[in-house]
Amino acid sequence: MATPPSPELDLNNLRAIKVLGNGAMGTVFLVHDTCSDPLSNFPFALKAVEKYSPIAKPEADRRARWEVSVLERVTEKPNPFLPKLIGFFETEEIIAWAIPFCPGGDLNVLRHRQMDRVFSPSVIRFYLAEIVCALQHLHEMGIVYRDLKPENILIQSTGHVTLTDFDLSRDLAQKSLKSLILASEPLDVNKHIQHKKLTRFFTLAREKNNVKLKKAKSARVTPMSRRNASFCSNGEHSNSFVGTEEYVAPEVVRGDGHEFAVDWWALGVLSYEMLYGTTPFRGKNRKDTFGRILMMPPKFPGKPNVLTDLITKLLEKEPTRRLGYARGACEIQEHPFFDGLKWDMLTEVLRPPFIPSRDDTELTENVGGINITEYFKKLRQLPTPLDSPSRDECGYDVSFSEF
Repeated sequence: MATPPSPELDLNNLRAIKVLGNGAMGTVFLVHDTCSDPLSNFPFALKAVEKYSPIAKPEADRRARWEVSVLERVTEKPNPFLPKLIGFFETEEIIAWAIPFCPGGDLNVLRHRQMDRVFSPSVIRFYLAEIVCALQHLHEMGIVYRDLKPENILIQSTGHVTLTDFDLSRDLAQKSLKSLILASEPLDVNKHIQHKKLTRFFTLAREKNNVKLKKAKSARVTPMSRRNASFCSNGEHSNSFVGTEEYVAPEVVRGDGHEFAVDWWALGVLSYEMLYGTTPFRGKNRKDTFGRILMMPPKFPGKPNVLTDLITKLLEKEPTRRLGYARGACEIQEHPFFDGLKWDMLTEVLRPPFIPSRDDTELTENVGGINITEYFKKLRQLPTPLDSPSRDECGYDVSFSEF
């Protein structure tokens, strides 16, 4: 297969073939460069964010610039399971950047194509291994991902995975020796008392049948920070509230501050969903879901096995006792579920579980090869939603923030 040229991005030369995804933060197009690739033999994904759109979130511009900066760093220090930045441009109205197109769609789409809408343990083993390597690479760069979910795991043309969407990630200092020592100490009494107070709060809240929450548009939403989001830190913990609600770690719900272990929690939720077709803590509403995350242990139908043992250790509610906290990905790679796996040979696997065909992709809209600028002009002409973003009783935005 020929290697596509790296296009010199010029907005006037880019034509949108399809819309791959869209949301409140921006739109992802499948595009080609009419000058360097007139026959569209090497299309790529272009993520475009309007700076001042009335329907865009106010932090869209800042988050877009942050994502580009992460992609630049990853491109300088590449990993086979992370995307590279092909190009970037900015106009007075939009910010856009190009990454390789993954024709296999995302892991959620792929799971729903399975007969029982679940993956076999051997397939889970393959995909988890590659995801662990991607997270390990990010963590070694001092980046906590914070948005692991099936929709952000794309299938490359080779059948291998790549993580996408880094707008919720942030810099985080590596854990100090003191932190590693604390990981082996008993649970702090004050934190335990605080945890009990919070769990009691969620229990009482769930018992109030007379209070109804506004229904979110989707269970997969991205609650933003309780304060202004910060993307860089010299500390070892972050206090911002981000993530997708069914994947949010207990320490995030409690507001204790969090670090790299939130990615290992999300890996546990992902593993559970791949195995059973549902997330382990999904409730009737956001408050119920958070209460389950804090209090309820995951339930495993059938007999225990090495995979359920791995999931149990990843879904440890106290982060300092969670698998991966002390020594990162190495602890997970040493788990019996991965016995015999040659980690350094993953990219050499020629027959991954699923290899997409050339046209095998989930496309949400055919836009007929229009100009990107024209697309956004037409979008701005649409009626602006009159309702403000829905918020639940806790005050968290429950509108879409995915693309």
